[in-house]
Amino acid sequence: MNHLPHRRAVYSHGDLQRLIDPRSVAIVGLSRSETSFGARTALNLRAFTGRTYGVNPNASELHGIPCVPTVDALPEIVDCAVLALPIDAVERTVEACAAAGIGGCVIYASGFAETGIAERIALQERLGGIARASALRIVGPNVFGLINNISKAGLTFSSGYGARLPASGPVGLVSQSGGLGQAIAQVSERGGAYSHFLAAGNSCDVDVCDYVSYLADDPACTVIGCIAEGIRDGDRFIEAGERALATGKPLVMYKIATGRAAARAAMSHTGTLAGANAAYEAEYRRIRAVPVDNLEDVYETAAFLAKAGRPRAAGVAAIAASGGACVIALDMAERSGVAMPPPGAATRAVLEANVPDFGNASNPCDITAQVATNPASYAACAEAMLADPGYAALVVMAPTIIPGTTPRNVAMFAALAERAGKPVCISWMSEWKDGPGAAECEASPHVARFQSSERAFRALARWQAREAALAGPPPPSRHQAAHRAAGDARRLLLGAGPHLSERESKSLLALYGVPVAPDVVVQDEAEAVAAAETIGYPVVLKIESADIPHKTEAGVVRLALADAASVRAAYRAITAAAASLRPAPRVAGVLVQPMIAAGIEIVVGAQCDPTFGPMVVAGLGGVMVELIQDSTTELAPVDHAQALAMIHRLRGAALLTGFRGSAAADIDRLARIIVAVSELAADHRDTIAEIDVNPVLCGPGRAIAVDALIVRATAPQ
Repeated sequence: MNHLPHRRAVYSHGDLQRLIDPRSVAIVGLSRSETSFGARTALNLRAFTGRTYGVNPNASELHGIPCVPTVDALPEIVDCAVLALPIDAVERTVEACAAAGIGGCVIYASGFAETGIAERIALQERLGGIARASALRIVGPNVFGLINNISKAGLTFSSGYGARLPASGPVGLVSQSGGLGQAIAQVSERGGAYSHFLAAGNSCDVDVCDYVSYLADDPACTVIGCIAEGIRDGDRFIEAGERALATGKPLVMYKIATGRAAARAAMSHTGTLAGANAAYEAEYRRIRAVPVDNLEDVYETAAFLAKAGRPRAAGVAAIAASGGACVIALDMAERSGVAMPPPGAATRAVLEANVPDFGNASNPCDITAQVATNPASYAACAEAMLADPGYAALVVMAPTIIPGTTPRNVAMFAALAERAGKPVCISWMSEWKDGPGAAECEASPHVARFQSSERAFRALARWQAREAALAGPPPPSRHQAAHRAAGDARRLLLGAGPHLSERESKSLLALYGVPVAPDVVVQDEAEAVAAAETIGYPVVLKIESADIPHKTEAGVVRLALADAASVRAAYRAITAAAASLRPAPRVAGVLVQPMIAAGIEIVVGAQCDPTFGPMVVAGLGGVMVELIQDSTTELAPVDHAQALAMIHRLRGAALLTGFRGSAAADIDRLARIIVAVSELAADHRDTIAEIDVNPVLCGPGRAIAVDALIVRATAPQ
């Protein structure tokens, strides 16, 4: 795998405590201008529970803060320094902070690696070098800052934090982009709450992986919401995600820059290369993260997970005083894959006793507008549905907001949810987004508000999916013991060129237990005919050459040869085609192998992703590879259960399991091939760049690799 230089483990909570939870702060570059970044930071520290100092050589006090001329003149060794300085003063000030024993440093200045200019990239790298050589933890440069909402440490130039002081809550927010993170942090304007807002900027030292690791061990945070443009080192992100998983904290992930144009923009914005989407999705499965597809879902999903706990049933109930809203609930549940089973007998009895004949005493429950004259029926039905063991949560479809009534209903749902130990999700369908009852929803620890029905059901689907993943066995370690054949395989790889020939590739796969099509290497027509007659017709002839990785395109393959004459003709044709290639390839002979009976073609492969390391891929092969691009990816290695799950995720999985009465293929054997390829890729992550086993022919009682290509990561030494 291609790691960045200076790879390190993620920082722990203790490593970052002086930075994120300081007891003393210095604003270096504090100026008289009320609009300067330093002055804004001073305002944002007005309610800070610790001590604040300014560093300015021309003042003894600014904005109510005592000032000293230099960092080394501070009256104590402060925990954190905020640098509100121009770019040309940053490096020497960071060196002074490190020399003074300061624990953390926040650098606002921009114009570093995000510019793409070589000397600015080098300057940022030197800042990282200072961090590596000292105990100084650096955030930035080009960073919005960070907020510890527990201690009210507003280490940011964002306008207004110190004036409004949002409520603290269980959601910790992490973002590479300060602007996007602030967009979510402004949920406080509608009553939402968060424990921390941590922006990473260019990440010369501290990055989103470190922030996730910190929040995983912070008692004020129970759910982590993370916005990432790109991750530089997938292993470190997995390490951070596994810390969150070990502490039971859901990690809600929104990966931006999923398209090619967006990925280029992310590179220019933060200096971080956006990785392949399939690799990120595999990483989310590995650490049981909760992926979301848009910015608006980050906080709502995280806040819901903080309130919901873990689901105790597979089904969800819904209730509304509108028949149309009930239909929308059904639509959204189906679209999101959320189960809405009918109520149990005891629940149905309560519903039938409280719902008029023109309503619907089922799930969803249409209690009708009569609830306005009989509000007790609303509570009775909601309580019964929450008590039903088949339901993990209750969705309240709220198309109309009514002053007085809506806040009372929110209080009623909150009390019922607390009693039942299950969450209530209110789908706030009204365009009166901040209407009466909105703040009460946000403040309740048992009621989650969603600003659309689709978002509510998406969150429920992710909640249930995470529970299903947690119930499964943990995936194998990426760095555990190598396969028993790893040593033999390594010796084969040491003697190989940039590409292994088909026969070499299949030999390597066979060491890992992959069933491969047998073959014989011949050197002339007579040997080819003799081999064909021993194997039995029909046969296949192919050039054996590591210099011709794509044999079909080069015209050096002949299929379904049924007799000696066709074998002789094929031998002459493919050797002539090989001889015509330029540069002239090295040829080790011609392969003769049996023509494997037709079956379902599957491609199994692996590659070493520059961010996440070895990945295993499986998909429909043959023409289907390019036609419908039906494939699935996991971080390697995978176990048998993961391999089976990969197969069943394919859109064309029905072709393997018996489509329209056809015989089912042996997916268990196919899964074993996927496992073996993943182990080969993981064991040799520094040597193998790519594995392509295409096709694997699958049918009843069989799965066999017919062709293979292995590409080395580096030329042999």
